Amino acid sequence: MACPSSGTPSKQVGLVTVKSLVRQLPFGMPRTQYFFCDSPACDIVYFPLDTSAPVFRCRDLLVPVGAKQPSASGLLCYCFGVTRGQVEEELRKDGKCTVLERIRAEVKAGNCACEWKNPSGKCCLGSIARAIHDFNRKSGLVPG
Repeated sequence: MACPSSGTPSKQVGLVTVKSLVRQLPFGMPRTQYFFCDSPACDIVYFPLDTSAPVFRCRDLLVPVGAKQPSASGLLCYCFGVTRGQVEEELRKDGKCTVLERIRAEVKAGNCACEWKNPSGKCCLGSIARAIHDFNRKSGLVPG
């Protein structure tokens, strides 16, 4: 489904995620499928399949949307508070990043709550892997 504002292909997000992260839900909000727009150029975060349902923007959420903040302060992992800057700093300092392994261990131990904390409603491991790849590509460590 494409975001109605940016046209960005967007993925489904569970209603539990929307209800957990939207600051103030309207009374009588229809039960409909929502989609998550991760485009940094777009202010819409959640939009509904049923166009009579409300659209939610960055300002409507309880947390900043890391996917829409490509800066170092942008959150990648909402369960453990890992930012893009922390990943990049570890790569600069050590030449490798252990964040993925640490989060995998936490996931295995049942200590994550992605569905309730991450605006995408998904596990952060893919976002962290992309951030590592992007940093390495910018640094010339992998081909672009």
